[in-house]
Amino acid sequence: MRYLQAFALSVNMLTIFPFFKVHDFYKGINGLSALFYPLVGFLLGTLLLATHALLQGSVPATHLGVIIFSLWVLFTGALHIDGLSDTIDGLFVPAKKSLEVMKDSHVGGMGMTFTFVFLLLKLSSLLALENYALLPVILMFSRLNAVLAIYSFSYVSSGVGALLKEELSLKMVLESLLFSLGIAFLFSFSTAFLVSLFVFLLVGKFFTTRVGGLSGDMYGFLIEFTELILLNFALVIFA
Repeated sequence: MRYLQAFALSVNMLTIFPFFKVHDFYKGINGLSALFYPLVGFLLGTLLLATHALLQGSVPATHLGVIIFSLWVLFTGALHIDGLSDTIDGLFVPAKKSLEVMKDSHVGGMGMTFTFVFLLLKLSSLLALENYALLPVILMFSRLNAVLAIYSFSYVSSGVGALLKEELSLKMVLESLLFSLGIAFLFSFSTAFLVSLFVFLLVGKFFTTRVGGLSGDMYGFLIEFTELILLNFALVIFA
C-alpha cells in the first residue's frame, strides 16, 4: 500500500492526471515517491508515443509533431516550464537575490523571453526527430536527473523538496537508476544516460556554486534542460 501511495503521489506531482486526486504528503512516502519519477517519465513518453502512432498517417507530420509537443506540455501541467522560467528570472539578478526572485509568482521579462526561445528550440527539435520511440527514454532520464539532484545537492528552499530530500535514501536512488538503465538498454539508447549525467553534474555544480544548492524550480529547469539536450543528442546519433 505504501508503494502505491508513493506512486500516486509521484503521478500527482509530475502530471495533471488525478491518480488519487490530491497531494497527500504522508511521512515515509515522500522520498519513496521520487523512486517512481523515472517510471512516471517513461509512462508519459509512452503515452506520447502511442498518440503519435495512433495519429500517424492521418495527420500531416508537422502538425502531428505540434500536437505531441502540446500534449507534452499539457500532460505535465507546464510544471517544469514554470520552474524553468522562474529559474531564468533568478539568473538575471545578483546571486543573493536569486531565490527571492524565483519565489515571485510573476514571470519577469527575461524568464518569459528565454522560456519562449527555449520552447521554440524544443519544438523544433521534436519536429526534426524521426524516431519518436526514444521519447519514453528521454522523459525517463530527465526525471531520473531530478532524483539524482534531490539526493546529491543541498536543498536551498522550503516546501516539498525538503521532505523529499529528508526521506530519499541511497537504496531508492539506486533502484531508480537501475530501472532507468534497464529500460534504456531495451530501447538501445543507453548512451543517453552519459549525456543526461553530464547535464545533471553541470547544472548541479552551477547552481551549487551560485546559490549553495537547488530548489524545486531548479529541478524543473534541470528536467526541461535535460529533455532539450537529449532530443538533440538523439538527432545527432540517429541522423
